[in-house]
Amino acid sequence: MKIMKFGGTSVGKPERMHEVAQLITKDATPKIVVLSALSGTTNSLVEISNYLSTGNRISAKASIDKLEAHYRKFITELVKGENFQSKANSIVTEHFEFLNIILRISFSDALNKDILAQGELMSTKLFCVYLEEKGIDHLLLPALEFMSIDANEEPAFTSIQTKLHALLQHHSDKKLFITQGYICKNAKGEVDNLKRGGSDYTASLIAAAANADVCEIWTDIDGMHNNDPRVVDKTMAIEQLSFEEAAELAYFGAKILHPTCIWPAQQENVPVKLLNTMEPDAAGTTITKEAGSVGVKAVAAKDGIIAIRIKSSRMLLAYGFLRKVFEVFEKYKTSIDMVTTSEVAVSVTIDNDTFLNDIIKELEPFGIIEIDKNNTIISIVGNEIAETKDVMKRMFDALEPIPVRMVSYGGSHHNISLLIDSQYKREVLQLLNKGLFGL
Repeated sequence: MKIMKFGGTSVGKPERMHEVAQLITKDATPKIVVLSALSGTTNSLVEISNYLSTGNRISAKASIDKLEAHYRKFITELVKGENFQSKANSIVTEHFEFLNIILRISFSDALNKDILAQGELMSTKLFCVYLEEKGIDHLLLPALEFMSIDANEEPAFTSIQTKLHALLQHHSDKKLFITQGYICKNAKGEVDNLKRGGSDYTASLIAAAANADVCEIWTDIDGMHNNDPRVVDKTMAIEQLSFEEAAELAYFGAKILHPTCIWPAQQENVPVKLLNTMEPDAAGTTITKEAGSVGVKAVAAKDGIIAIRIKSSRMLLAYGFLRKVFEVFEKYKTSIDMVTTSEVAVSVTIDNDTFLNDIIKELEPFGIIEIDKNNTIISIVGNEIAETKDVMKRMFDALEPIPVRMVSYGGSHHNISLLIDSQYKREVLQLLNKGLFGL
């Protein structure tokens, strides 16, 4: 069994959907194909939802009409047969009738989740109409029938596995299944989602639940690169990464992969491949249990970082001090990225300022609190880099002109992290590209 996930850009144009159909029918291997919404759709649905939440029904209606016009045009190029165009238009009509009906309904969080689900529901149904026109045998496998999260908004893996196995067994005569990424049911049985980037998560969960041979993530770039190609001119795709290396890169800013994607596949040891829809023959990146090589493999950057320093010569060395500090962040469900300590201060970084004022207020009894915003974490990732000779020397030689605010080293065999002012991000990525990779 092969799991193939295609993102919004891979299905964002009719010709892209046509190419996806070719890719999934290249061989006879049983497949579950996970599709995102058409590119731009989720942003439009978020906009509609935001207008409705503020009572701006006129703007919401304008956005709905604009999105519907896009889908009507999309259909004219997706399918050619009159009966198939009629079927595709009926699907669009059904979903936009829903969006127009909600203009007269009181807004709620549950309604918001229903709105956001429309993109994946439409993309999969329209894709199935195209497959039908091409005579490609398939089955639409609604994600809402098996994908679920629990009361803590975590995937209900045992339930997912049980329900998916039952569905696959019931349709054992089928070899090609199409399903939605991102959407799911919550513990109340309501429509919900796996948050932004959740289609990767869906694919990985399905791969783990189905004990698949491979989970392929198809995007518009040929694998994970050694640096950010949007910032650095010369980058290269990484041939092989371990699950741990990929998870570090995803968490610290590599946009090609959602940070949560790795965990389910890693638990069941299902290889993950990152492939390019535009260049399907490119090798891409393979993520497995084995790292493949030792040393530095990539650099990633995570923006929007806030540094918090607690200076307290009286309390820092006191028993339980750090525990009390961390309990404040735990109370407000705010995760910490980096930690450094000295005799008189402890510094931590966070990437979420939602509860920053509350956190500061609770930390003030511990000492003097200093806040430093507009920072970026630069993460250097590779297998056993903490034990690799001259990595630190090459790194700091490359960064000689850059003021580094924090360093996290030794906590992981796969990661060295630096905190810098965000104004130096572009320069730092370029300097490290030259100093570590010679590019």
